[in-house]
Amino acid sequence: MAEPGDQVLQVRITLRYVDDPPVWRQVLIPAAYPLSRVHRVVQAVMGWEDCHMHAFQIGKTTYGPDPEGEIGYADETKARLADVARVRTRIGYEYDFGDSWEHELVVEARTVAEDGQTYPACIAGEGACPPEDCGGVYGFAELKEVLAGPDRRGTRRDAGVGG
Repeated sequence: MAEPGDQVLQVRITLRYVDDPPVWRQVLIPAAYPLSRVHRVVQAVMGWEDCHMHAFQIGKTTYGPDPEGEIGYADETKARLADVARVRTRIGYEYDFGDSWEHELVVEARTVAEDGQTYPACIAGEGACPPEDCGGVYGFAELKEVLAGPDRRGTRRDAGVGG
């Protein structure tokens, strides 16, 4: 928990390549959080179920879970957000390497925790995340088309009825 006066970063999280509607959240995250906790914040505010692998890309370094040291990721439990990001820093975050949901985290501002406020806090956002395991960006586009119904895919429901 952030105490009043602790550093907090305002981060905009955007799901890349999904824009109809766009999916994004604006979140206040304690700067002392390790990336492993930032991962949990992303999962919560985006509505993911946290049942797939993930990784952060900051500059040339990839951070993620790698308890056996086999993948070659830097340890996300030891990298604090404040140590790897400043205002305007762009962080790549990929979730579900099969569907490849790419997110961009942009640090928009640095502020301090206020008394009576709970952190992390989602302060703005738009759009719902796609369902888990729907096939990535292309599978999601196809799913939306199917759910829209035949009249939205170029086939009229009332074809031949009334003119």
